[in-house]
Amino acid sequence: MVLWACVVLALVVALAALARAGRLARRLDALNQSYWELRYDYTRLRSRVSRLEPEQADDDPVSAPDAGGAPPPASFVPLSSLKRKEP
Repeated sequence: MVLWACVVLALVVALAALARAGRLARRLDALNQSYWELRYDYTRLRSRVSRLEPEQADDDPVSAPDAGGAPPPASFVPLSSLKRKEP
């Protein structure tokens, strides 16, 4: 009789754990979808703001980088310009 009680108790605990795992999976899926929607909206709004803001002038002392500041961002260099010229 005690063995059957243990089996039934284990079955109830397993079903409760399965139900909880299902709820957590749905919650994780909703959080994941919300995260990607938020990233999409953030990127879209950032691009809209960058289009609305005019480029700041280089002579502006607030936006001009210091002499010891970070190097300018790398620009595109085509590989064909890096080929060695034969003498």
